[in-house]
Amino acid sequence: MINIIRGSSDKHVACQSLVDFFEKFNSEYTGILYLGYPIIGSVEGPFNIDAMLVSPDFGVIIFDLVEGISYEDRSDIRDDLYMKTQSKLADYKTLTVRRELKVMINVVTYASGWRNSPETEEVITQHDELKSYLSTIKWNESGYYSSLLQAIQAVTNIKNTPKRDNVKRENSKGAILKSLEDSIANLDNQQSAAVIETSDSVQRIRGLAGSGKTIVLALKVAYLHSKNPDWDIAVTFQTRALKKQFEDLISRFTFEHKRDKPDWTKIKILQAWGSPSNNGIYYEVCKTHGIEYFDFNNAKHYLGGGFDTVCKRALSQISTFVPLYDVILIDEAQDFSSDFLKMCYGILRHPKRLIFAYDELQTLSRNSMPPVEEIFGLNEQGQPLVELRNERNKPKQDIILKVCYRNSRPLLATAHALGFGVYREEGLVQLFGDKSLWMDVGYVVEEGALNDGQMVKLGRNSESSPDFLENHSGIDDLIQFKSFNNELSQEDWLVSEIIKNIQEDELRPQDIMVIHTDPVSTQNAMGNIRKKLFENGVNSHLAGAANPDMFVEEDSVTFTGIYRAKGNEAGMVYVINAQNCHSGLELSKKRNILFTAITRSKGWVRISGFGDGMEALSKEYEKAKVNNFLLEFKYPTEEQRKKMNIIHRDITKDTRKFIESSIENLTEVIKAIKRKEMYLEDLPDELREALRGIFDE
Repeated sequence: MINIIRGSSDKHVACQSLVDFFEKFNSEYTGILYLGYPIIGSVEGPFNIDAMLVSPDFGVIIFDLVEGISYEDRSDIRDDLYMKTQSKLADYKTLTVRRELKVMINVVTYASGWRNSPETEEVITQHDELKSYLSTIKWNESGYYSSLLQAIQAVTNIKNTPKRDNVKRENSKGAILKSLEDSIANLDNQQSAAVIETSDSVQRIRGLAGSGKTIVLALKVAYLHSKNPDWDIAVTFQTRALKKQFEDLISRFTFEHKRDKPDWTKIKILQAWGSPSNNGIYYEVCKTHGIEYFDFNNAKHYLGGGFDTVCKRALSQISTFVPLYDVILIDEAQDFSSDFLKMCYGILRHPKRLIFAYDELQTLSRNSMPPVEEIFGLNEQGQPLVELRNERNKPKQDIILKVCYRNSRPLLATAHALGFGVYREEGLVQLFGDKSLWMDVGYVVEEGALNDGQMVKLGRNSESSPDFLENHSGIDDLIQFKSFNNELSQEDWLVSEIIKNIQEDELRPQDIMVIHTDPVSTQNAMGNIRKKLFENGVNSHLAGAANPDMFVEEDSVTFTGIYRAKGNEAGMVYVINAQNCHSGLELSKKRNILFTAITRSKGWVRISGFGDGMEALSKEYEKAKVNNFLLEFKYPTEEQRKKMNIIHRDITKDTRKFIESSIENLTEVIKAIKRKEMYLEDLPDELREALRGIFDE
């Protein structure tokens, strides 16, 4: 099968003729046909290739596409294409033996409009000629195909896997992590399409945590910048720690394309909010349109809200947008309101290229990302301003990344089981509304059906969760739940485990992340643990404390709250004080924290806590484990889902205070009645009747 990935090309007729051929004979060939890709860096600058077939049967076939009807001698162009491609591939040691490149390269001119051209195997004008030409080619070194794809996709240097000189034992965790990092080298077809295909409209990229959304966006920026150096491009996100990651990835991938650094006057990496000292999308919009800017404290004090509130206010004050960018890319879009997306859309030049990536389950939200028709509204004719279509022969507007390359199947299923409350004694905590999302992100129905009131059993297979992510370790090493009598016992265990990870397991300090489940108390709660580690010669840091744009530091264990952890990953993840996520007010938010924390791990995870809440979470995990990490539950009815969403909803601080004080007062009343200091008859008749009505429902 030939997968066709459509990059930007101005040779539409020739491209379409080439596509028609490979669609017609798709079952006869294997490989990837890139249109408008790759871009090869050279001393003259970026060199665009019209089309390239990469195949285990043919190696590389470069197509020099011609649109006109008059013959012209293009032998020099073909020679140039050959030499530049050969030079690029020769840079990769995995494709050479001594001085010999092991990849077959062929170049042909494909000119479907020519009618009078000399008969030569290097010029093709008809489908029959192309079919005959392909029958003459046989690449005998197909064992190099995987490495060839890495080179063409230019991801070998992007991955930048550490050398790990400390690894001495082949079965240590350090050695396993090195093997895992080496294995995740190729982009899959969905990822390649997400990088290269860009619509002249809105484009949505969806996928689970670990499906590669952030790296896809970074590669996409570099590709668009190399292809269109005059475009003004912005990348935005909420987590400031992503900034350094984007800078690094964009720089390295742009160098692959151009053999030069990015032009940072044309690319802006902006945090969503921003300030006078740290530019951001919202701040830039306020400054450009002459409207009042609110920082976090002022927004809270004067407007009584946060980022959603300031975006809504800004939108209401802008009648005509000033166009600032040719394309804007948004990472972790599930963290933003529709108003922010509309703001980004407003400051785009036509044709309004807005690309946003998000995790369908990152928030496990019953308030899932609304459809684009709802986000951007209707035009003057009452039609949707934006619609997503995956039309034949056009770049995809809605791309789903189904494969998770970070989390193993047991780890991801555990995160979902706890996040949804699948095996919780009291029942499900939350569930997103669109049943088809399960299939979109790689789950399959093993038994039953996703119908209201019916039992269903969902699982992941090796296609969506590659086996190598879990085969390296036993289940009881991949995932551990640890319940302690008190917080001090948890601290001592954590310190000893981290020391063991470094001294015996051959992990580097930067391979380890410790996530506290309570964002408010993170800094204070972690102080004593970090002190004990320092006394044992282990450096650590609180992510973002010294530099908000930095997350990982060299030779240092990362301690973090959940908000800074989002978008980042580590080989070994410790989630501490997990009992905070078991029950109580705003349970959806608490379970989301647990889900997000667990999915930061690309190797092993340890979930610890103390008290009854931790014991109950451990029991939920054991049920998932006994069920071979399948999600088995009765799909709730619409009425049950509504009730679930109300009970476990997110609430404001004022509402929280009111509920807590009311509970405290009610508790005192009950205690007084039990102590016979007060009697039910002492309560007003209407209050007694109201309470009876509530509790009898």
